[in-house]
Amino acid sequence: MMVLSTGQGVHGFMLDPSIGEFVLTESNFSIKPRGKIYSLNEGYASIWDPAVTEYVQSKKYPKSGKPYGARYIGSMVGDVHRTLCYGGIFMYPATKDSPNGKLRLLYEGNPMAFIVEQAGGIASNGHINLLDIVPTSIHQRAPVFLGSRDDVQEVLDLYKKHGL
Repeated sequence: MMVLSTGQGVHGFMLDPSIGEFVLTESNFSIKPRGKIYSLNEGYASIWDPAVTEYVQSKKYPKSGKPYGARYIGSMVGDVHRTLCYGGIFMYPATKDSPNGKLRLLYEGNPMAFIVEQAGGIASNGHINLLDIVPTSIHQRAPVFLGSRDDVQEVLDLYKKHGL
């Protein structure tokens, strides 16, 4: 499958091997306002900042309602595609060991941010929109939070609450 946006929405194309062409199979992807899945590497939980820790705890142990499902395959493309299809949030936050994040802004964060925003979602580094960051180097890194509007907004609100 190939997912593509030229700035007028997001469309999915599937390779049809019988004709050797990509065929439009999903027109105007639209990410749900809220999902039921969070996606991040929980192996780094001990070095997250308090906002990310609180957010993940609130999804695992909600005060009311059903907990979110945790899904993480370790491939940004696959994890973001699932988020695009089903809603929820993909996170690759900064840690104590990597205070600037690990994902590269120009060729990991921004392309996915563009797709997610074109589908109606939000993409942020926890403070500002990923697409608003002015790059200072080709390999510049940034924390990444992207997905359903309501889910990402919860993380942004926690960053404000914690003064981070």
